[in-house]
Amino acid sequence: MSAVAAPAAVMVPAPRSSVDDADAVTVLPSLFVPEASQWLSTSPGRIASEGYSWMQAVHWVAGSGLYQPRRHRSHGPRSFGPTTVRVAQELAALFRCRPGIEYLVRRTGLSERSVEYHLGMLREAGLLAYIVRGTRVRGESAQASEFARMIPVEFDVALGIRTVQRDAEAPEYTRAVSGIAEAGRELMAKLAKKAARKVRKPRSKTSSKGPARGARQGAERGAVTAVSGEGRCTPMQVGTSTVSSAGTTSLPPESKLASGEAKSPTPKKSSGKAGGRRKLNAVGRRFQLARELTRELDWLRGCAVPRIAWVARNVADAGWTVTDVRGWLHLRGEAGRVHRGSGLLAVLLAGAETILDTPAKRADAVEQWRGALEAARRHRIEQVRARHERYEGAWQAPTSREVQQQVAAAFAEAFGPKPRDGEPGEALPELVGGLAGLDPAEVKRSRKEAGQRLLLGDTSVITVAVDSMGREDAERLYGADLVQRGLQLASGARSSLMTYGRW
Repeated sequence: MSAVAAPAAVMVPAPRSSVDDADAVTVLPSLFVPEASQWLSTSPGRIASEGYSWMQAVHWVAGSGLYQPRRHRSHGPRSFGPTTVRVAQELAALFRCRPGIEYLVRRTGLSERSVEYHLGMLREAGLLAYIVRGTRVRGESAQASEFARMIPVEFDVALGIRTVQRDAEAPEYTRAVSGIAEAGRELMAKLAKKAARKVRKPRSKTSSKGPARGARQGAERGAVTAVSGEGRCTPMQVGTSTVSSAGTTSLPPESKLASGEAKSPTPKKSSGKAGGRRKLNAVGRRFQLARELTRELDWLRGCAVPRIAWVARNVADAGWTVTDVRGWLHLRGEAGRVHRGSGLLAVLLAGAETILDTPAKRADAVEQWRGALEAARRHRIEQVRARHERYEGAWQAPTSREVQQQVAAAFAEAFGPKPRDGEPGEALPELVGGLAGLDPAEVKRSRKEAGQRLLLGDTSVITVAVDSMGREDAERLYGADLVQRGLQLASGARSSLMTYGRW
């Protein structure tokens, strides 16, 4: 039985008959509404006129003990308690009872599953009925359910509330209250006080069980617990009493303060705190790393922070930061499509703290990750530049080999060197003497530079050489293997099926 609800037993007064009978009682059966009767058209209850009267019925159900959730299911909450009343308070404040699950999660601080459990309990207790049931279709926005706040028939029977149907053609759930029995007035007054009071989220449990048990007993008896003198600096009292609630507290003499025998009344900051804030312990560091990972990694968005903290517990205990984790994930490789982020993270972090066991190794991994980011950034810039030149330029290079040779011959004839005056038909000697005239050291240096640029994703050296000199001369200069890799990388960059930095 909940402490926030009225202490009503199963044995409740029966409604007053034509002749008052003080000894007449009735035993109400267990309160449960099957799923088929949880709609407004099939509900046996009546619609509450406003949220205040509906909260009276909610507190009555919580205190009567007629509804036990575990009688009908093997999971979920064990009783209709303060948490269910808190959810009902949010529903009572709505003008149109159409709450979304995310709205109730944000207002109550509960999980999505808990909110669904308590909504189901309110429907089974006969306090809610579907007007329109929400839908969740893949690919479309979810539609919230709309409820009608209902008052069960058992509530009217227990308190002796009389109802009338003012319109004969109206549905049965539109009947209105016309009176109440004398035996139920006192209980109705208690329920009215509880309906007017806000039920807030309970505080964290104390280490001592004695005060918590005493506070619970005081709440059940309706008593007001006095505030101790430890939590209040200035005694707040009126009247003729001369005894202060603060006791006979007195300050120590200055001689003891000077000698160090007594402590100063001014509190000092703890030496175990940095900047006035408590240092994080091992669990705190795990949760801090988990929160940063869910913010930094897109495929961890929406994952539960406690689960990510448990998955990353080993690296967090080893002193890793979110940057170290990003460097390690770069070495392992990230997936482009993730079905379960926490499971993928557990696989990728397996044994990471034993491989990168020193700060130097982790720093090297971070440097490689940052270098890859810079290379990817440059590659994107080159792609955008090439795309703009390809689609916005006035002339496009031909793709056919024969057409390229004809274009090169035409350019050579139009813009090539002319014969000297007086010597018609005499051609100039070759300036370089072909590729055979190049220095082997220069060729080796060019191949090394082209290979390094290919590792960074830059294929412009190979593609320019092939376009200007032809593939045969480019292979003589850079090697067939290097030219083949450069052309494959350049063709893959134009395809939507290839992505750099992912597997």
